[in-house]
Amino acid sequence: MFEDYRGVWVYIEVNDGEIEGVSLELLGAGRKLADKLDVPLSSVLLGHHVKELSSDIISYGANQVFVIDHPVLKDYRTESYMKCVMLLAEKYKPEIFLYGATSNGKDLASAVATDLCTGLTADTTMLDVDLEKRLLEASRPAFGGNIMATILCKKHRPQMATVRPKVMKALEKDYSRTGKIIEEEITLNEEDMRTKVIKIVKDVTKKVRLADAHVVVAGGKGMGDIKGFRLIHELAETIGASVGGSRDVVEAGWLPHEQQVGQTGETITPKIYFAIGISGAIQHIVGMKNSEFIIAINKDPNAPIFDVATYCIVGDAMEIVPKLIEEFKELRKEKGGEVRYAGKI
Repeated sequence: MFEDYRGVWVYIEVNDGEIEGVSLELLGAGRKLADKLDVPLSSVLLGHHVKELSSDIISYGANQVFVIDHPVLKDYRTESYMKCVMLLAEKYKPEIFLYGATSNGKDLASAVATDLCTGLTADTTMLDVDLEKRLLEASRPAFGGNIMATILCKKHRPQMATVRPKVMKALEKDYSRTGKIIEEEITLNEEDMRTKVIKIVKDVTKKVRLADAHVVVAGGKGMGDIKGFRLIHELAETIGASVGGSRDVVEAGWLPHEQQVGQTGETITPKIYFAIGISGAIQHIVGMKNSEFIIAINKDPNAPIFDVATYCIVGDAMEIVPKLIEEFKELRKEKGGEVRYAGKI
């Protein structure tokens, strides 16, 4: 029965006419899985006026693109998008199907998994395959981030997983790659849809999203209390960085949840990441381990954060951070009041 299922699929999420970054990252991860299994990498592209994105998808590693272009698909809705995915999955039978762990991606994946009566691993951070059994090995932190669990779907197909943004890497865009575009038709009527999109309100805040920041200063419970945590804000302000924190800090009320870094917060890939007073639990590390430079400050020389750090400073953050702030302020004076990341450290 399972021999009828072949191929690795990636759901391509599109917002405002642009492909979401996590979808490109999944094409990179899917390419590796497909090559190991010696099968094609396919993508599912749904929406209205989206066909022109197919060449970009192929340039990022897909062998073929399944396209359903329909006016009803202009805005994401569970019902209409699920009908399209079900049509494709039942017709072509993929063995592995990956989605980005975005709000829409998680919603769609769970609905599809329910109708296909298959399993779904949520918020995956590592992917691999058992070649002998052709099993997807989807790993994610479990038990509060204290262990990594690898989850298998042995009895059902397709094997499905949602993958967090920023934990995989996209391939370099290459327009010399060739692929096939397969257009499918579906009957969808707006009057049959049980939900209607009345209005889409966009967040117009001027604040830089943590996931988009080039430099992040993150603090943990090692800062002692909310008063001590002010040093994190001061350092970030001095160097023009965004502020992040561990789960303990958020739970203590020192930061809002949107500034939490880790499995249950944001997954980020800044150029420079300061981990100050953070021990380095698994659930935190999966959220920042792909940062270009990681500078860790902790008084415990055996802190797990040092295992992933580029530069390690063993010492009391309450003594070290004020000295860093002082040095950076002096540097700002020398540079005319501005400190910028120049691509090296």
